[in-house]
Amino acid sequence: MPLVNPLAPDANEEVAELARFFNETLGFCPNSVLTMQRRPAIAKAFINLNMAVMENQGRVTSALKRLIGYMSSHATGCRYCQAHTIRAAERYGAEQEKMENVWEFRTHPAFTEAERVALELSIAASSIPNAVDEALQAKMNEHWDEGEIVEILGVIALFGYLNRWNDSMATTLEEGAIESGQQWLASEGWETGKHQ
Repeated sequence: MPLVNPLAPDANEEVAELARFFNETLGFCPNSVLTMQRRPAIAKAFINLNMAVMENQGRVTSALKRLIGYMSSHATGCRYCQAHTIRAAERYGAEQEKMENVWEFRTHPAFTEAERVALELSIAASSIPNAVDEALQAKMNEHWDEGEIVEILGVIALFGYLNRWNDSMATTLEEGAIESGQQWLASEGWETGKHQ
């Protein structure tokens, strides 16, 4: 049972208009946003931040951003965000081989060295205490420019917020997210947990 119940999608006209962004990303408005709209300023700020962070600027593709979000959510244990990010990765064209082997990113040939270091950063930056060290910083600078690093850390930081929000709220997972979680993550032990 969620800590706070989500409101109806049309409870706030401004939030509903901004939340159309998620119809492309996920195919539905997430219950997390429907809960945030109890304070519309929070919901609007979050949606605007999400759109800015997830905007495709080039080499850090929309699909890679979602896989980075997945690894961050996996590191923190948020099953709600794991299901959402893997669903969005699929919807944004992540290669099936990458989706099926995301846990083996360090060695699987489907991943480039640049992708590997970005996913490694996602895990390190999502750890408590933070595990980003000088060696990882050097690898990031070797493969990504400063603007791309800002994009990558923007995704990780966004999911830091979402992982804490959704795990603490026990946000109920939507049917589409459950389907994606079962398809792509169940073989690695994923389940809805408290997000039923």
